Amino acid sequence: MKKKVNRKRNKAVTIRMSPDELKLLQQKVDESGLTQQTFIINAIKGATISSSADIQIQKDISKTFADLVRQLRGLATNVNQMAHIANGQGMIPSLNKLSNTSNEINQFRKESEEIWQLIRSLINQQNRMGQ
Repeated sequence: MKKKVNRKRNKAVTIRMSPDELKLLQQKVDESGLTQQTFIINAIKGATISSSADIQIQKDISKTFADLVRQLRGLATNVNQMAHIANGQGMIPSLNKLSNTSNEINQFRKESEEIWQLIRSLINQQNRMGQ
């Protein structure tokens, strides 16, 4: 006896398109890097569908922010070390200036990390849509 396969997606849909519409659909599917089925289902659900090039740009931006955050961490460490040295030598005005600079760097780092996390979230969302 043949076992019945229970599929989640068990309904087929046929639609008619002009040659230009079909060409446009195929172009958009190719740009997205998704299967035609996944592309259409995501489009119906209102998902934002990015092209493979857009996703690569987002990945490049994410890497840039990761590098930026790493550099800022190093810079903040250096500034803190200078502040401790200045404090040990009794250079209070320099300490205030360095402390303010350190605070500004840390705030910039925090904001950059938040942006980087948002970008990574967008990339992960795009990757999940492609599955």
